[in-house]
Amino acid sequence: MSQELAWDREYIKSKLLTKDNKPQSDVVRFTKFLRKQGVELAKCRVLDLGSGAGRNSFYFAEMGAGVVGLEISKTAIQISNENSKKARLNIKYVKQSIGEKFPLEDESVDIVLDVTSSNSLSEGEREIYLSETNRVLKVGGYFLVKALCKDGDANAKYLLKNNPGKEKDTYIMPGLGVTERVWSKDDLISFYEKYFVIFNLEKKTSYSRINNRVYKRNFWICYLGKS
Repeated sequence: MSQELAWDREYIKSKLLTKDNKPQSDVVRFTKFLRKQGVELAKCRVLDLGSGAGRNSFYFAEMGAGVVGLEISKTAIQISNENSKKARLNIKYVKQSIGEKFPLEDESVDIVLDVTSSNSLSEGEREIYLSETNRVLKVGGYFLVKALCKDGDANAKYLLKNNPGKEKDTYIMPGLGVTERVWSKDDLISFYEKYFVIFNLEKKTSYSRINNRVYKRNFWICYLGKS
């Protein structure tokens, strides 16, 4: 099954994802960091990579930011457009993979969000995603990455052993058919420092519900900038 079909099926009948419009707590914390840096969010243009049902796009749009969301699932795009229309929010959603060239001009956005979206890219797609993010982000802009953590994560260790993917540190989620990449600290730093400055990197433990079972997972929360 292709990643596009897998994610579309997930949005039609969700086993993992939420479809509400409440922003993720890590995104709320990121906006507090931005304000401390003197960023005027109402004047920003935001790119939401893997925008899903629009929960984080909504949050920035409600603060007055201009938002563009890229999303591979047509069902998620439909949900997002319906909800944004009801809320009278001007958000542009584009159906495409974030592992392809972005439909945006050079240095045209102030903030980029990747909240566990690039985990499902192949190695080749991930290189495009990173270079494209660098291309469209303004100098002095900010980049939030939330990624799956390999270090100290028993569930990741189990999945890597029992459901391995084709590429380094990947596995296939049982029942979903979605490939995910987990990161060691050293690999994460090495990958993102090719283009960006890391302002903050922390490991966070939280719990994910899949098919009514709760799993303990570790994540990397990374604040980056383009200097």
